[in-house]
Amino acid sequence: MVNKERNSKKDIESVKEVIELAEVLRSADELELEDVVIDAENLVLEIIPPLQPSMPARLKLVLEPVQAVPGAPVEKVELLLEATPQGLKLIAAPAAPGIPGVLVKEHPALESIKALKILDLKFKTPPIEFKYDVAEVRIGATRSEGGSRGKVIKIGGEKAPFAFRFLEIPRNRPVVALDVFDTPPPLPGHVKKYYADVLVDPPSWARKAISVFGSDLCSVHLISTDPGFKDAPPSEAVKTIESVLQSIDVPIIVGGSGNPEKDLKVFEAVGEATHGERLVLASVTPDMDVAKYCDIIKKYGHVALALAFMDINQVRDLARKVIDNEVSRDRLIIDPSTGGLGYGIEYSFSIMERMKLLALNGAEELRAPISCAATNAWAAREAWLKDVPEWGPREWRGPLWEAVTALTLFMAGADIFMMLHPLAARIVKSIVSALASPKSSELEKSIREYYSWLSM
Repeated sequence: MVNKERNSKKDIESVKEVIELAEVLRSADELELEDVVIDAENLVLEIIPPLQPSMPARLKLVLEPVQAVPGAPVEKVELLLEATPQGLKLIAAPAAPGIPGVLVKEHPALESIKALKILDLKFKTPPIEFKYDVAEVRIGATRSEGGSRGKVIKIGGEKAPFAFRFLEIPRNRPVVALDVFDTPPPLPGHVKKYYADVLVDPPSWARKAISVFGSDLCSVHLISTDPGFKDAPPSEAVKTIESVLQSIDVPIIVGGSGNPEKDLKVFEAVGEATHGERLVLASVTPDMDVAKYCDIIKKYGHVALALAFMDINQVRDLARKVIDNEVSRDRLIIDPSTGGLGYGIEYSFSIMERMKLLALNGAEELRAPISCAATNAWAAREAWLKDVPEWGPREWRGPLWEAVTALTLFMAGADIFMMLHPLAARIVKSIVSALASPKSSELEKSIREYYSWLSM
């Protein structure tokens, strides 16, 4: 009981001290704080201009750097801020009473404060030269080329990393493929709502991805063929792919179930039924019969996608096997696997960047476009976990998680993205398209739009 009364009296005394301090500040013409340390993440100083212009409100600041080495000389810099009806104006501390201060930019004491001085720097192109290029791969074939597509997609063909606009304007921009599934998989609710009306109809799903969400092409995953799931026969897979091809006029990527033996049977059936369409059959993996897969690619005129698992030596070995089986470089895409943001993206970035630089410096087996499955970003719990208010709403967090994953690996050298959320796909496509613009004026306009949030 005694402790409670003592604490209560202390609280009352503290409140009185605050009130007294407030009264002193209110009535003071001048205020000087000496030897005061303010530890704050954000500090806002508000100066209210006086009613009479002849009575300027000023705040004097003395900046003293923290002394890192004992005994080393430290220079103080004195600043004076004057409040005007138009806002705060920086002036230097007056030399004597009654003498007006000089402008900050003329004050010699401020020469050492680099933060207050904007440096005028000229960009110089680094002395970088790449002697090799990445093969250009065409996905899809028009009727005159033996297929049925209304247009084809070209990826690769670059002679420098995509972001190196100072060396060359990219021949082809990276493209985005939205995922379509032959059987609805478990999807986050805020992703499922975009496809609620087409989840059980792959052709309609693909049509919506292209016409409504603006995807460049579709990646159709035949997960129902998995022996551990529905074990649907290859003939069912053929019907699905044929119906999707009839519903859209752009090329598609055909994804298997991940079972190396079943996928070969599915690719054989689908490859034969779509002879000459130049589809991407995704994927051949190290545990698959590579020679048999390559025979399907060559026999039916499709594009190979070699998928390795976070190991650049495995990527090189697998790509070399595909090339040794006489699949031409203009029919090969390589994929080192994708780790999502916060879920292994640093490994993917390092591998993709090394692959691209090695390719441009002559590594024959790596001179192929790179695929990135940005959809894997949804494996990170931060993209979908519920009831974490401090992380922000899932409706924004999820697609941004996927978009940042894709854009990060775009900077590392990816040429084609397989994505899930329509908003994430739109973000990536718009930014990549802006950077691929051959006109500098259009690029600058796009950049201004993206950084306008700084002034909001």
